[in-house]
Amino acid sequence: MEKEKAWVWFKGGLSGGYWKGGFKATRVRDDIVLIEHADFKSCQVPEWRVCLSEPVDKKIGPKVPEKTIWIYS
Repeated sequence: MEKEKAWVWFKGGLSGGYWKGGFKATRVRDDIVLIEHADFKSCQVPEWRVCLSEPVDKKIGPKVPEKTIWIYS
């Protein structure tokens, strides 16, 4: 994966999670993606947190695996 526009899933508090756009995503491994955004520290996240097309409903998240890691670095 070259750098592609991406949306990233953020878990929320009482209001729930949401998709946030404006990221650039680059695959690091089969299941890990480097995300970059001017307003956030660049980091590696699991692939399930990244969507390469704008979600229809920004409040409906991905299927979150049980006992998953949310960020790698």
